[in-house]
Amino acid sequence: MVGQFNKIFESKASFSGDSQLRLQTIVRLRWIGVIGQIFALCAVYFWLGFDLPIGPCLTIIAVSAWVNVFLAIYYPARHRLSVNFATALLAYDIIQLASLLYLTGGIDNPFTMLIVAPVTVSAATLPLAYTIGLGLLALACTWLLAFYAMPLPWYVDPPLALPFLYKLGIVSAVTASMPFLAIYVWRLTQEGREMSAALAATEHVLAREQKLHALDGLAAAAAHELGTPLSTITLVTNELERQMAKDSPYRDDILLLRSQAQRCREILQMLTRHPPDEDPLHGSLTVKEMLHEAAAPYADGATFVQIRATPSASAAGPSAREPVGIRRPGVIYGLGNIIENAADYAKTRVEVGAEWDGQTVSVTIADDGPGFNPDVIDTIGEPYVTTRTHGRKERKSGTKVSGLGLGFFIAKTLLERSGAKLLFENRPPPGHGAIVRVIWPRSAFEAATAQREQQIPRPSKHREPPGPNDPISDAI
Repeated sequence: MVGQFNKIFESKASFSGDSQLRLQTIVRLRWIGVIGQIFALCAVYFWLGFDLPIGPCLTIIAVSAWVNVFLAIYYPARHRLSVNFATALLAYDIIQLASLLYLTGGIDNPFTMLIVAPVTVSAATLPLAYTIGLGLLALACTWLLAFYAMPLPWYVDPPLALPFLYKLGIVSAVTASMPFLAIYVWRLTQEGREMSAALAATEHVLAREQKLHALDGLAAAAAHELGTPLSTITLVTNELERQMAKDSPYRDDILLLRSQAQRCREILQMLTRHPPDEDPLHGSLTVKEMLHEAAAPYADGATFVQIRATPSASAAGPSAREPVGIRRPGVIYGLGNIIENAADYAKTRVEVGAEWDGQTVSVTIADDGPGFNPDVIDTIGEPYVTTRTHGRKERKSGTKVSGLGLGFFIAKTLLERSGAKLLFENRPPPGHGAIVRVIWPRSAFEAATAQREQQIPRPSKHREPPGPNDPISDAI
């Protein structure tokens, strides 16, 4: 399972030869920039009447427009750019804007802050090293514009002359805002990728458990339905054997047919005997049965797993009755994941207890290990937050395995989907060990069972009636 999570993580959270930037996105952003630049130039030149080199400025903007046209014609709209190509296009945008700023006042131009935009786009879509390179390019252009640029278009009298200290403040503002925005956007994007990868892993686990559950249910259903025809075959072969002469050449064939039918009945009995409650007609289980099934894979390990299920001290009357819920693979997997983690860290024992009353059903999983690390206890259950920093020993192989931090996330997600709430804490001193509490509202725990009982189909009235000597009760 760890290997599967690694594959999902690598495919979702890392970069390959292609970037996360589509051509359509960068083309649209550049068209917005081209339109904004043309509007700003026309407003300054024609409306405000400021003298500026309108020809060279329009030429630089036209080059960007033709680059956009070329990209739109040469590549499909949903083409995903390579990392190098996307970096080159963003670097061009920085240089193009710096050229316009050079012609229109340099650092004195209030649109200088727009030079941060390509770096922000890079932080959201490109690897960190490429973003740092684009940031350095933007900072270099900003510092050059502070010393080398044509005068800012302004009135002839009085001319505008900003003090150098003010220009230095603008450069400092760009220098400070660029890494801040880049890191902020990069962190948000990284969290989004990690959450997507973790959710993909959760969906993978849930789909796998549901598939196994469906196969078991189909096998039990097949056993349930095939019982009657196999019993009929056995009855007919018994009658044929009694009526046939002992020296008949067909006697051996009839005996073989009966033995094979009996063999099929034995196989079906095994399917219904283990596990008996996988039958869709009997798919409910009590709290104690749910805990035993979740802890079964870890019962034979070196760590002793103790299971206890009792009503709470305040429960009386109908509320003391043990809750019965529907078998949900996600819930059993989530509880098993927490029990496995407790067994990995426990020194001698894991205590799995359940209590219920009229309002809640509570499951507590506690171990006598070192407990949760105080640095991560408040973030347990978030994707890629792991307590297995130094690795732990695999029970079977003995090799050390480092966690990806997806185990508790998957368990928490699957259990919360069933209506449960999870609490993580440590034993109070002088005790030691971790405690995980899973709490359901009793109505949510039992609601699915009531709904399922309403959906169970009644037996068909056209079913083949058994004969007087039909051993149908032995078939299942």
